[in-house]
Amino acid sequence: MKRIQIRSTTLLAGALLIALPVAAFAGKGNYGDKGAKNIVQVAQGAGTFNTLVAAVEAAGLTGALSGQGQGPLTVFAPTDEAFAKLGDATIQALLADPAKLAAILEYHVVAGEVRAAQVVNLSSAETLNGASVNIAVVGGTVMVNDAKVTATDIGARNGVIHVIDTVLIPPAK
Repeated sequence: MKRIQIRSTTLLAGALLIALPVAAFAGKGNYGDKGAKNIVQVAQGAGTFNTLVAAVEAAGLTGALSGQGQGPLTVFAPTDEAFAKLGDATIQALLADPAKLAAILEYHVVAGEVRAAQVVNLSSAETLNGASVNIAVVGGTVMVNDAKVTATDIGARNGVIHVIDTVLIPPAK
């Protein structure tokens, strides 16, 4: 039984890689390429992470996500549409509270480079926030808590980005 499960998750990982919208990230580099862009630069260039980049700047995390002192990192990156689900008032409140914003953003980051083929075999992952996210494959879709993974393995000099459709909110401490 386990052998079948491994094969199905491997096939799912392959399907996720094929589904990656490569054109949107062409030329952004791969992890390990010293000339490649870092995670923040890749997000800036994509055009779909403007709110995330603004939040990273407001929380003072630009240096950490740019590879200064940490890495490699895996970022579950919510799109602008994912942030829009929170509503403007919530976004503005978070931008005005850098400590709370940093805690939320750190909940989207895992130490180490965790590629799609590895993610599908995990049930959870500890984030830089200190709390863990749940990971599951549901109906052929990889879920991180309640967020769907919509694109995977977007390489950067200091790690990898997986795109998600919902902002992850850490559990109350």
